[in-house]
Amino acid sequence: MNSNLHQQRIMDILWRRFVIVAPYLWLFIFFLAPFAIIFKISFADPIVAQPPFTPLFNFSVQADKWFYFTLDNYRFLLEDNLYWISYLKSFKIAFISTCLCLLIGYPMAYAIARASPVWRNVLLFLIILPFWTSFLLRVYAWMGILSTHGVINNLLISIGFIDQPLKLLYTDFAVYVGIVYSYLPFMILPLFANLVKLDFDLNEAAADLGATPLVIFRDITLPLSMPGIIAGSLLVFIPALGEFVIPALLGGLDTLMIGRTLYDEFFSNRDWPLSSAVATVLLLILVLPMMIFQHHQINETDYQE
Repeated sequence: MNSNLHQQRIMDILWRRFVIVAPYLWLFIFFLAPFAIIFKISFADPIVAQPPFTPLFNFSVQADKWFYFTLDNYRFLLEDNLYWISYLKSFKIAFISTCLCLLIGYPMAYAIARASPVWRNVLLFLIILPFWTSFLLRVYAWMGILSTHGVINNLLISIGFIDQPLKLLYTDFAVYVGIVYSYLPFMILPLFANLVKLDFDLNEAAADLGATPLVIFRDITLPLSMPGIIAGSLLVFIPALGEFVIPALLGGLDTLMIGRTLYDEFFSNRDWPLSSAVATVLLLILVLPMMIFQHHQINETDYQE
């Protein structure tokens, strides 16, 4: 009996350690290891070889140096405005798209959270339903909708609203439409998960005390739903910042986002060291503010306790 209890205790300890180690192992394999490889390549020079960059360590007899790295790729980023324009353009599009997703997704998530359980499941199913179709096919569908002879232009001409087709495709407007359509569920689902747990009796109590709907939303619902807003905004903003498919298919030549610049450097120019430097700077721009925000949240929680 004691041996069984001892074995059970050992299994419980091993399971707890596995649960703790598994996320760190996942991050190491799929985040830290690839980032370390990209970070190493960013200090190399491009060469016509396979792989197309100089090695960090070279122990061959013909080598002049056994250890070689250069900061020229990062210097080039500071000197060439193309990459900073791409960064700023990506931030602008990602930020505006995130705000649009929040403005559209918040009322939808609130309505789903207030719906009856039967309708709630149906509405959630409709939100998730587009994921059953390939992301690439959905973007291609928007090309047909927004084209010169697409659904929107034909509809507007048929009702006499316009005489000539509007240029909707290959514009920033098309990119915003594509990103908002593609990433809207990532905003709705975290908001719903947060709003459905709110105690709506607080709203009713505030209304009984004379608070208007706007005051109730401003002072009760919005502050309590802030964790869902932050989670949904991050889930939209981060992938939208590095988006490649939507700008490439729906955007014009002026829609120069950093994901498209990275693709051109990797596959068209074959300059892996420079593109690795661009990717490293992008990752640092994303990760550092998130780490600062998380540190601030932890300190604020400790202060409240």
